[in-house]
Amino acid sequence: MSLHSQALIPNTFTYVDDGSTVTDFLPAERARGITIQSAAITFHWPPSKAENKAAVGAIGKPAVPLSQSLEPHTVNLIDTPGHADFTFEVLRSLRILDGAVCILDGVAGVEAQTEKVWYQAATYKIPKIIYVNKLDRDGAAFGKTIREIASKLHTWPAVCQLPWFEGGNGRFVGIVDIVGLKALRWPDGGDGKTIKIIGLDELEALEPKLTEMARRARTALIELLGEHDDLIIEKYLECNEDHMAILAEDIKAALRRCVLNQNNIVPVFAGASFRNIGVQPLLDAIIGLLPSPEESPDPAISVGGTKGGLRQMIEGKLTLTKADIPSKAKHAILSKKSPSATIAKLESCALAFKVVNDPKRGVLVYVRVYHGVIQRNSVLFNTNLQVSERVPRLLEMYASDAVEVASLSAGQIGVIVGLKYARTGDTLLVYTGANPKSGPPAPVNTLQLRPIEVPPPVFFASIESQSLSEQQTVANSLAILLREDPSLHLSVDEDSGQTLLSGMGELHLEIARDRLVQDLKAKASMGKIEIGYRECLLAPGGPFTALFDRETAGRSGKAACTAFVGPLIETSTDAEVGRIDTTFQQDGNVINVHLIRSTDQETDSDSSTTSIPSHLSETVIRTALQNGVLTALARGPQHSFALHSTHVSITLDLSTQVFGTDTTPSALTSAARLATQAAMKQSFQQVSTVLMEPVMKVIISIDEDSLGSVVHDLSSSRGGHIISLDDADIVSAAGNSGQTRDDVSLIDMRRVYSPPDPFDVTSTLAEDEVSMASIGNRQRTISARVPLKEMVGYLKHLRSLTGGRGTFVMTVDRFERMGSQREKAVLKDMRGI
Repeated sequence: MSLHSQALIPNTFTYVDDGSTVTDFLPAERARGITIQSAAITFHWPPSKAENKAAVGAIGKPAVPLSQSLEPHTVNLIDTPGHADFTFEVLRSLRILDGAVCILDGVAGVEAQTEKVWYQAATYKIPKIIYVNKLDRDGAAFGKTIREIASKLHTWPAVCQLPWFEGGNGRFVGIVDIVGLKALRWPDGGDGKTIKIIGLDELEALEPKLTEMARRARTALIELLGEHDDLIIEKYLECNEDHMAILAEDIKAALRRCVLNQNNIVPVFAGASFRNIGVQPLLDAIIGLLPSPEESPDPAISVGGTKGGLRQMIEGKLTLTKADIPSKAKHAILSKKSPSATIAKLESCALAFKVVNDPKRGVLVYVRVYHGVIQRNSVLFNTNLQVSERVPRLLEMYASDAVEVASLSAGQIGVIVGLKYARTGDTLLVYTGANPKSGPPAPVNTLQLRPIEVPPPVFFASIESQSLSEQQTVANSLAILLREDPSLHLSVDEDSGQTLLSGMGELHLEIARDRLVQDLKAKASMGKIEIGYRECLLAPGGPFTALFDRETAGRSGKAACTAFVGPLIETSTDAEVGRIDTTFQQDGNVINVHLIRSTDQETDSDSSTTSIPSHLSETVIRTALQNGVLTALARGPQHSFALHSTHVSITLDLSTQVFGTDTTPSALTSAARLATQAAMKQSFQQVSTVLMEPVMKVIISIDEDSLGSVVHDLSSSRGGHIISLDDADIVSAAGNSGQTRDDVSLIDMRRVYSPPDPFDVTSTLAEDEVSMASIGNRQRTISARVPLKEMVGYLKHLRSLTGGRGTFVMTVDRFERMGSQREKAVLKDMRGI
């Protein structure tokens, strides 16, 4: 996804078509013609007042400058991937953005992956505008795309521009500005800097049909805004209910209010970036409609156990309690300095959202600054890792190029060079008078911005070094790879000793392999891509009590506990009297931790800790027991796959299974692991475990002509279950936005304005022919659940079934038990048994 403008680098043009896009600078990106990693650029729009005026009067009658905005604005732009395998690149970019431009293909319309990213942006409440690109290509249909925006994205399209096709069905030569009631025409073969402006009266003499369409579009735009904005209604009444008399400034203000308030209205613009048509008005819309950093929602933070907003905390409106202060630092809250005085010394706050290992510059940490200014040579405190690092250099990025700067201020996206420890999602602070070792005082040292969620991996492949001497080099290269991309996971198979690399998809692992071998020069090879299966217990096991009594590193450790395991659906989580119960849910398993007190103790919270040694606490005990259980669950008793849908109940009697100072957290973890493993083995001895496989939620977009063959292939050849046809747009919307079907707002398509397309077949056929043609060319959406194993290599197969027009996206839906025949086939395929 790329937007090209000569304003970014004067007299330099780059294009997706020839692989020269500035933001797609990796060799793999240019070879495949896709975006693989997000790239950031910083530019100013308009570039300068002198350049802005240079184009005036360049051709014929009055021309417009490059931008209608007089004052330059700094814009931080991030180009994100469109492929489903690189969802994490999109998620970590959405996390730090203030606004988004959704670029649609005027020929393909709203595609399946577009829907997914749209609803991901909705979860972060990011204001959006839409740009319909490639309108110069054969088959471009602006009106059809507008209707798909309403039906598939479930939002009201506010048509702000119309495409200008010469003579009604000729070449794409410009756009009609519905807000300003004027036409903009770009000369053929130009560089986009020269634009001719034509008033509506003059346009009527040249293009009467287009002018009438513009008037209808202006009426539809005012009526749509009037349903969501009261002020535009007042302007409409002041203009004697004349839609054409309302000032452009009033309409822009109404559009901006609707975008910032997220009233389910999205402004839509038109253009053809390859021919530099429509780029400048789009940049004006970005400046005029999307929010500045000050207008964005207050960044979510957590300070100890308190959650709130960053601005709220800085202004002293966030109440902090003693629970937010670590026990070792509670004296800070009792000192003469109040929490507000402590917070006042916070100079800046930033979030690290991306780490890149550059072969020339070293480690580059991309940050978004939310408060204050980060200066060169200042000391950053990482609240996630509790370490301090100095800032040697600061950069503003232009894809792979960079400009060194002295500081980064609030709202900016930039790069810090040379940080050794910072990872994706870490919060970085600059604090006046901070201790170089221990960092800022409490509670500032616990301040953390909202983290970046990492989706779980679904594919894995083995990584092997070519020789023993290369093992350490390969391990170091893998560490760099994982620091750059947290959606990659590394594990070791205990049976084979193989190193397994897990990722989001086939292409994701393929790119990781290329990066490892070609860029990092690691002498390693990748094995066949496999699926991450799970095991499930079918019978209860236990209760089993295990005693850990062993000396480790010269220190004795002794602890005991009792474990009970079983299938999740057959066990109860009810708490019993005399227990301190805590429930954890992780990776599809439920863990209950029970701490049994002495029967003669009171039940109030103060006395519940009397039998706990002073060096331990309930929190430490629960965490240690949970870690032991998770370690045991990571390896199944039969096939060594991680367990799923398992309920574990771990019980610790504080009076008989705790042995004073000998009971350490590591001893408790080991006891829980031993007890859980023994209970699992007992369950397996009764009934064998069953394999579970990941089942994907698949949304496929195809033509009506291909519907039958694709549905038959899914249901018969791939063991899939069809959820819905066509109406799956609603199911997709709900699934991608975390809502239920009823929560997704329905758009009345009869009230959506969409201009007629120049080559629309429905305008030339008879009525009975129209219905047949529309059925044959109709886009259908299939929503299905399919085992992940059957989706390996599915894209090539889908393209062969649909003549290259089919697309799909998939996400992990759940794990399901396999039938005995399918389990045997999978085990035979994996291990040859």
